[in-house]
Amino acid sequence: MKWLQQWKVEHEAFLKELRDTFRQWKRSPLTMIGTFIILGLILVALIAPLLAPYDPITQELQTQRLKAPSAEHLFGTDQLGRDIFSRVVWGSRISLRIAILVALVSGPSGLLLGIISGFFGGKIDEVLMRITDMFLAFPKLILAMAVASALGPNLNNAILAIAVASWPAYARLARGETLVIREHDFIEAVRALGASHARILLRHVLPVCLPTTIVRVSLDMGGIILTAAGLGFIGFGAQPPTPEWGIMVSDGRSFLHEQWWVSTFPGIAILIVVLGFNLLGDGIRDILDPRQKRKL
Repeated sequence: MKWLQQWKVEHEAFLKELRDTFRQWKRSPLTMIGTFIILGLILVALIAPLLAPYDPITQELQTQRLKAPSAEHLFGTDQLGRDIFSRVVWGSRISLRIAILVALVSGPSGLLLGIISGFFGGKIDEVLMRITDMFLAFPKLILAMAVASALGPNLNNAILAIAVASWPAYARLARGETLVIREHDFIEAVRALGASHARILLRHVLPVCLPTTIVRVSLDMGGIILTAAGLGFIGFGAQPPTPEWGIMVSDGRSFLHEQWWVSTFPGIAILIVVLGFNLLGDGIRDILDPRQKRKL
């Protein structure tokens, strides 16, 4: 156990940071709720084959059409006799995939363009920011619809369309942070030591801008899922028979007055997951806020 004690001594600052973060997390019940919701979403997505009692795509007999919720079908069945509970469970995988892939594409690309624009300024800043303004001039859903329509309606194109509509906000945020950072004395000191632009950007500017971008991405995850559901609802996202929540809500429009469960349960799933991401995003923002840490 001697090596363990030595490791603790060497990483004392890191362990203290973890303890402080955990204390802040425990102090916010809403953050805890958001964390458990997202952990639940991840768990359901991982064990979807074990949770879903029926195949989410295979159509059942005509006698199984539009059955009300029961012990046999917890959320009822849709117009094609498919078990809605199984489709909602499998749909969690699709929603999680969309949120993660969009964040991985739009977050880093917007961050990189933003720090380049803010650091170099001049014509580079002018060109990049005017392009960013062009994208920001359109509402996110409308721009995603246009890109998805041009590329063709399917799930992968919908992910790319949402990423294209999302990156400008991160670029603007990163540029603002970089404009402040580049005037600091430590940047001038690094320049005087002969560091290249790439080294300054990657080693000194990027780490400072990264926490703000992470907070913004975490806050936008709920919006990403809503946009994906909106694209699926109007036919520009995932296509039937994919068990995507937006498609499922759209499928139940014709039966909403009598067979309310067809749209209601996928809609509730969207509500819970978006709420979870919003609560978790607020918590991450508070945890990364230096003013909150000083209160501990």
